[in-house]
Amino acid sequence: MAIKLPKYYEDPKQLHVGTMPNRAYYIPHYMMNEFVDKIDYQHANQEDSSRVQMLNGIWKFRYYNNRFEVDEDFYQPSFDSDRFDNIPVPSCWQNHGYDCHQYTNVNFPFPYDLPYVPEENPCGAYITSFQITKEQLEQRNYLNFEGVDSCYYVWINGKFVGFSQVSHSTSEFDITEVLQEGENTLAVLVFKWCLGSYYEDQDKFRMSGIFRDVYILTRAKEHIRDYFVKTKLNNNLSKSIITVELRYLEQKIATVCTLYSPDGARIESRNAKDGYVEFEIEQPTLWNAENPKLYTLVLETGEERIYQRVGIRKIEVKDSVIYFNNTAIKLKGVNRHDSDPVTGYTISRAQAIKDLSLMKQHNINAIRTSHYPNAPWFTELCDEYGFYVIAEADVECHGAVAFYSGSYEETFGDIVMRDISDDIILDREQRNVIRDKNRASIFMWSLGNEAGWGKSFENAGRWVKSYDNTRLVHYEGSVHITDGHKADLSMLDVYSRMYDSMEGIRRYLSDDKNKKPYILCEFIHAMGNGPGDIEDYFEKIYSDDRFAGGFVWEWCDHAIAVGKMADGRHKYAYGGDSGEYPHDGNFCVDGLVFPDRTVSSGLLEYKNVIRPVRASLVNGETGEIRLENKLDFTNLADYLYLTYEVVCNGEVTETGKVTDLDIPAKEAKVIELTYQLPENGISFLNLRYHQKNDLPFTKADYALGFDQLLLRDGVYCPELAESCDRRMRENTQGSEDTTSPVVKESEPYVLISGEKFAYRFNTITGTFDSLIRNNANIIEKPMEFNLWRAPTDNDRTVKNEWMNAGYDKHTVRVYETKVGREVCEAGENVVIEQKLAIAAIQREHILDLITKWTIDAAGKIALHIHGDRNTAMPYLPRFGLRLFMPETYSFVDYFGYGPSNSYLDKRRASYMGLFHAGVAKLHEDLIKPQENSSHCGCQFLRVANGADNLVVTGSKEFSFNVSEYTQEELTVKAHNYELEKSPYTIVCLDYKMSGIGSNSCGPELLSKYRFEEAEFDFDIQLDFDK
Repeated sequence: MAIKLPKYYEDPKQLHVGTMPNRAYYIPHYMMNEFVDKIDYQHANQEDSSRVQMLNGIWKFRYYNNRFEVDEDFYQPSFDSDRFDNIPVPSCWQNHGYDCHQYTNVNFPFPYDLPYVPEENPCGAYITSFQITKEQLEQRNYLNFEGVDSCYYVWINGKFVGFSQVSHSTSEFDITEVLQEGENTLAVLVFKWCLGSYYEDQDKFRMSGIFRDVYILTRAKEHIRDYFVKTKLNNNLSKSIITVELRYLEQKIATVCTLYSPDGARIESRNAKDGYVEFEIEQPTLWNAENPKLYTLVLETGEERIYQRVGIRKIEVKDSVIYFNNTAIKLKGVNRHDSDPVTGYTISRAQAIKDLSLMKQHNINAIRTSHYPNAPWFTELCDEYGFYVIAEADVECHGAVAFYSGSYEETFGDIVMRDISDDIILDREQRNVIRDKNRASIFMWSLGNEAGWGKSFENAGRWVKSYDNTRLVHYEGSVHITDGHKADLSMLDVYSRMYDSMEGIRRYLSDDKNKKPYILCEFIHAMGNGPGDIEDYFEKIYSDDRFAGGFVWEWCDHAIAVGKMADGRHKYAYGGDSGEYPHDGNFCVDGLVFPDRTVSSGLLEYKNVIRPVRASLVNGETGEIRLENKLDFTNLADYLYLTYEVVCNGEVTETGKVTDLDIPAKEAKVIELTYQLPENGISFLNLRYHQKNDLPFTKADYALGFDQLLLRDGVYCPELAESCDRRMRENTQGSEDTTSPVVKESEPYVLISGEKFAYRFNTITGTFDSLIRNNANIIEKPMEFNLWRAPTDNDRTVKNEWMNAGYDKHTVRVYETKVGREVCEAGENVVIEQKLAIAAIQREHILDLITKWTIDAAGKIALHIHGDRNTAMPYLPRFGLRLFMPETYSFVDYFGYGPSNSYLDKRRASYMGLFHAGVAKLHEDLIKPQENSSHCGCQFLRVANGADNLVVTGSKEFSFNVSEYTQEELTVKAHNYELEKSPYTIVCLDYKMSGIGSNSCGPELLSKYRFEEAEFDFDIQLDFDK
């Protein structure tokens, strides 16, 4: 028979059964012989307290398709669980072969029928046993679940203990009366969906199970139940008052509170009176993300000791600006999910610390816990290591916009306007705030994400403001007010937007009626080859104190590890790969780091945009530069030093170092460097910023960022850049090349040959079919004009326009060809001039071109193109030439923006220089294949096979891409592990490549980064040498 259960999972009046009231997160310790001389809270974890009995481990488990299949007596101690499987706890059952993975962003994974969920609702039955001593039975015992998705019923020794939900919040049950000495049986039944699932429609893989720690707390019969530590500062920050409000289980007990300084010195001990203690600190050491100094508060009763780290800080809004300790701060943040390709939602401290270490290494100072509370110890780590945290409640109802009828604004707030939501949302806000209220790093509470706006939020928001007046309150969805609702936004302290355009930001900041600080809780969508346009946003952020900053969407790619490739690289699955419906494809693969935390080019870009100092040139001849400290609290003298090098034509001519940079936070100073300015050649001053001292995640000398300043403009390697132009006019005396190439016309070909070369030009395609030099063909297939790029994720919208315009399947029509000669001092060059058009197969012309190819006696080729673009069509992805060279051409040298890939709006992780790389190393191995690894601003490119070279120069800077993969391959393949290498080395030489942007979920690419010129001229030279 099926198990009989009350339907709490669909009952809005029974959100929790048998749970204890919410409390702050802490771990109590015994008084005797524990941490007596230690106040380093990092070591006071669950495992370190003998009052904690961890229940993590291998549990018995059975998966059921629905509740009707569940064994009716599985929770009884007599039940034979040997026929159950084994599963680790914590974990997500989808990661252990049960059910299937599902990724959906907006849509609910079930019918919209609040408060009901499908009867075909998968369940997981868990069973474990644990030992209880006689000593424990004499005390209070609490069972803690830190995270279970989505709801669960609990039995101990066959007795029903309770029910709870809110997947990412802690629930605690008093199990004192159901325990027995010796072995005890714990049984848990977890449902995949419940009423709460309507409020947990976050953009992530949907996983189920007991995914966070489970443990028993054994406590004194009378003990501290809850406490709230608040810090206050006077106006000039010279005095602080720390208050502690204590709540006890049933009756007040004697409590001694001792405060220690950040360096461990005991400051004062005080006895609590009526559950209240106050400390007054003169000249306090303040907490901020740059210097996260923490006091330690120890709460002692007769039998327990509780350690609490305390950060003294003041948060307020004045004149539309967020102030932290009287300083306007800039948030250089990320949105972070709990996500791992193997463990899913289950994140260990080591995994979290890995994330935090990478963030610190890349100058990130803020985290939004999107879109739910992280594990309760996560913000403790943020306190210790220094991050500003927006702590978000476990609320998102995005699927409400999926109504068949009704506009986005009409339906977005449907759930939160219903009476049923009042208690549900308030419960979720309280669980978020009360649990984490003692964290110094949390400066703002977020009511949730993408749930529209309605009275439920207004009620809950007012509670948050009344409960905690020391922090700010955030909610972006307030911009989506249900039609006809008279909204109250008074509880919101900031105006928050997602993916706002530059124009939208300008409008808000230029309107004097807007009094709230502006933040972007999500921006610069980091999907695939992206994001671009980061610098544009930060130029605006730095220009206005009212613009507090933003949080990149998002920190890591979400994907599921499904094996490995032959070379050891991971295979990853995303939405749809499990056959689920509905799904949102690879929209979850949108992070600054790959699933395994490999750093992407996008993170490198972000790191250097938010570098701690910026430089500008005052006088290149005298070595004067202006340095601007972009930190909010730290003098550069205490944090970093700089090294510099003068580079001329790619060669370092001088180096130096400056260690004394006395520049206070937010200030600028002109300093003078000592160097000799090169007399000629393109010259740069490269500045690199290095950390002075060891920090938790980085050692002294760690590179924090760089600037490059142009000292003298020019052309790299003039002898190479000018060679083609010069040699077209004259051949040097004594050259073994003939003074004039031989030309033979054989329709539709023009054959041009010399002593060391034989070329075939196709007058129908307008390019060369064959380039033979020294009896070897330089190109394996005909050269092509090229408009297409494999769409990036940020092209997901415009690619449809491009394809509709026929850019991916264009054709060439030549209207006129002239073959002639031009006289030069040493002979004659062959000239081929054409008028042609590039057209969509099914549409009109895309481009009208006039081309002039010039071939000299040595076989060097110069190309001039004048182009007129059809401005009725969308902007172009790119324009240039594509060559298919033998795969032996596997090395490149280039003078341009490197070593990271570079585009018009994504080149801040790159600088102008001379770089060398293998072709295979140029490729960025994105999970979903797309255009990647181009380099803009180039003056010189050499593609080599160890013996022969193709050398490309231009009268203006050009862009190139050299790859083992064709753009067609990158366009059609859905996963990187499906890619097949071309038998050729693919060389794309572009007049221009459009920028990257962040239009996958953000605004359209800025006009200045689009290839939308009405006409253009392109000059490029192809040279060949040994």
